[in-house]
Amino acid sequence: MAFWNRKKTAQSPTSHSTGSGHVHSASCSHGAGHSDGHTADPEHSHAPAGATATARAPTPQAKTTGPSTPQSLSAVKNIIAIASGKGGVGKSTVTANLAVALRFSGATVGIMDADIYGPSQPGMFGANANENHATEGQLVPTEKHGVKFMSMGLLMGHDGPVVWRAPMAMKVIQQFISGVQWGSLDYLLLDLPPGTGDVQLTIAQQAALSGAVIVTTPQEVALGIAKKGLKMFEQLNVPILGIVENMSGFTCKHCGVETAIFKEGGGARLAKELGVPFLGSLPLDPEIMMSGDEGIPVLAKTSESPAAQAILAFSNAVQAQMKILKQTQNGTEPEEITLAASGEVLLRWPNDETSVYRAHQLRVNCGCAMCVDENTGKRILDPNRVPLDIQVKSVDRVGRYAVTVKFSDGHNTGIYPFKNLQQLASQSRKVQQEAFDV
Repeated sequence: MAFWNRKKTAQSPTSHSTGSGHVHSASCSHGAGHSDGHTADPEHSHAPAGATATARAPTPQAKTTGPSTPQSLSAVKNIIAIASGKGGVGKSTVTANLAVALRFSGATVGIMDADIYGPSQPGMFGANANENHATEGQLVPTEKHGVKFMSMGLLMGHDGPVVWRAPMAMKVIQQFISGVQWGSLDYLLLDLPPGTGDVQLTIAQQAALSGAVIVTTPQEVALGIAKKGLKMFEQLNVPILGIVENMSGFTCKHCGVETAIFKEGGGARLAKELGVPFLGSLPLDPEIMMSGDEGIPVLAKTSESPAAQAILAFSNAVQAQMKILKQTQNGTEPEEITLAASGEVLLRWPNDETSVYRAHQLRVNCGCAMCVDENTGKRILDPNRVPLDIQVKSVDRVGRYAVTVKFSDGHNTGIYPFKNLQQLASQSRKVQQEAFDV
């Protein structure tokens, strides 16, 4: 068998980590291999190949614990994505007002405006273009109403269109992740663009997201697309904090009666259907609309209005869910990844079991487009062409859902989702048990 499960391995005192989720072997060589790999589908799963038995316990050489985090985010306690598959549901409004509500509760908060083509946060906070500067090669975020934020709107101006192809936009996203002096924050909120594309995947791979809030409106079309956004985060192993329904109803400021302008209860029904928390409803309120136009968030004016009270209740629900998540172990994310001196990759899971994977097994089970036909799902890599003495040179975490592996034959384009590695572990245990039964 190519790997086996055992209880927690004692770690070598010579173990080391690069501090960025990158694990090297002691004999790591960077002279060979592809310079850039493509992104593999996180849903690909294939049967194990080339499994052979082993009874030798590997000696750990290098290890990393926890999700990979860029240095610029190392002092950020919680990173929360605010998302929806659909545009026009009020993600930016929700993000801005949630940030001020968290600040209202005493937390330190920042916002990363990840909507490169349609940035809204400068307007939400009344900031002007070029209200930022760089120091020591990094951008310094603007601060308004006690909230730090960085946005393309600060760099290009409110009227300057961003006419870029996707690769350029991705470079800006990477700069916002690793090249901004966020400092010490309790919460960093990510105002994501609509959809489930490059931006969302890049952020999920490069930043260890603590959770995601899904924004929807009562209409069926918004609910259906919000479901797609939620499913995306589930695939990427990002915890879902819950669903918030925006523009849920109009509350008369004279009599206090709420009228459902669209429909009612859609967000709560969707949360119940998908088994995630419902974080509350935010009203269709002129006060919220004017706050965006004036660049003054609702809570910067008052905390007593119905709109302000709804925002505070939403903020409290988010904080409560964060506390629950911290007390709940994520069984599909390893607590520790180790590259042994003998070349095996060790993943220690929350149940304290450690799965050991040999280099040859990982290589022949790669799910990238060079090894598996993307249209048919048929494996095109010939296992006989993989050297039996192939070695793992380094292992990197990919967000909270996978690892990528660099091999001694130069191959480095595969992404190995944790859930697929768990399936591989289960299948190999079954093979081992059947061998013992014989």
